[in-house]
Amino acid sequence: MNHYITGNTIRVLREKKQITQKELAQILGVCDKTISKWETAKGYPDISLLEPLAAALDISVAELLSGDYVTNQNKMGNMLRSVFYICPVCGNVIHAMGKCVVSCCGITLLPEEAEETDSAHTIAIEQVEDESYVTIDHEMSKSHHISFIAWVTSGRLELLKLYPEQNAEGRFRLRGHGCLYIYCNKHGLMRRRI
Repeated sequence: MNHYITGNTIRVLREKKQITQKELAQILGVCDKTISKWETAKGYPDISLLEPLAAALDISVAELLSGDYVTNQNKMGNMLRSVFYICPVCGNVIHAMGKCVVSCCGITLLPEEAEETDSAHTIAIEQVEDESYVTIDHEMSKSHHISFIAWVTSGRLELLKLYPEQNAEGRFRLRGHGCLYIYCNKHGLMRRRI
């Protein structure tokens, strides 16, 4: 779904910045009545004003267009705060260390919410030399398969992309504590804490 900026988004962001319509208008080189029209949905900003408007409101153009602005209050990234975004069109897997605005194939993606693994998505782990051999007893057809397996600790991400017709398995260096994630194309993101 494509979005265009809404008046409510402009108003909320302007008020959050604690600037008046007149002050925003001066920054953008338009009159304050123009800002009022945008905020009351009686008009839209010209596309040439999107970058200056986003800059004036301290957000990205993508956040401005989606209406979802992200405030990252973490001063340091932590891999255990991993978020996965999966494109339903091309299957692209995007990883972030916290929520952000992500789009792929013209779609603004929502973060996947991980469920605990269930009996239909059982993960087996076997120690092989200095690695752990991870297997999932799961169908691997084009219509129903595991798309990836990922091992996430506080400082590391190992991601193995899988494809239909191959086995749902892989070798990882499972050290310490973390989460093993799997993504089923029908049932979504699942995890097992280790």
